[in-house]
Amino acid sequence: MAQLSTYFSLENAAGQHDEKRLKQGLDTLPGVTSVSVSAGGCLAVDYDSTGVRQEQIRQKVQELGYELRNQD
Repeated sequence: MAQLSTYFSLENAAGQHDEKRLKQGLDTLPGVTSVSVSAGGCLAVDYDSTGVRQEQIRQKVQELGYELRNQD
């Protein structure tokens, strides 16, 4: 079991409603163990890489209607 963390910067997440929606959506992915969103729109996801890949998490966030900021 490989426990990893990934971070995304969100364009359009601002409040508790967004955090709840993201948690509910990402919790459907096997291997996701923790989801948190900061007031500034930073999404942190802890996950088991044997159950889910970072790209699957990214896709799910976008499916939920959130845009990711470019990480240049």
